[in-house]
Amino acid sequence: MAGETVITVVGNLTADPELRYTQNGLPVANFTIASTPRSMKDGEWKDGDPLFLRASVWREFAEHVAGTLAKGMRVIAQGRLRQRSYQDREGNQRTAIELEVDEIGPSLRYATAQVTRAARTDGQRPAASAPAEQEQQWATSEPPADGGWTYGDDTPF
Repeated sequence: MAGETVITVVGNLTADPELRYTQNGLPVANFTIASTPRSMKDGEWKDGDPLFLRASVWREFAEHVAGTLAKGMRVIAQGRLRQRSYQDREGNQRTAIELEVDEIGPSLRYATAQVTRAARTDGQRPAASAPAEQEQQWATSEPPADGGWTYGDDTPF
């Protein structure tokens, strides 16, 4: 949609993502990302004011996030800012800015990660992977016995 504010935030999760289900059974995960700017002053690193940004993900994506990410993990999240107004318990009108996450994953700057492709739950099977021999043909210096190179949809490097 045009005019949406898309941002990328790098920070740490302040708690484990909280997975809940709506009355219709739709999964949603909520979490907060803390991002603190740092700058070098007088030969020392100084922390700036932290930004605490509430974030949410929906559907199967929510279950993946809740099952993968945990408190303290450094993440990179991209999504759209949403502003919502509400009335607090004392009757005061409030406004909140939240991130509706489109993509999120662990930052690999100070960590490693092992990625596992999730099985689809929408009734479709994931595309069958090519046999190992076919996937690795690009790595050989000689053409296959049938004389032709086959790469499939992936770039061979």
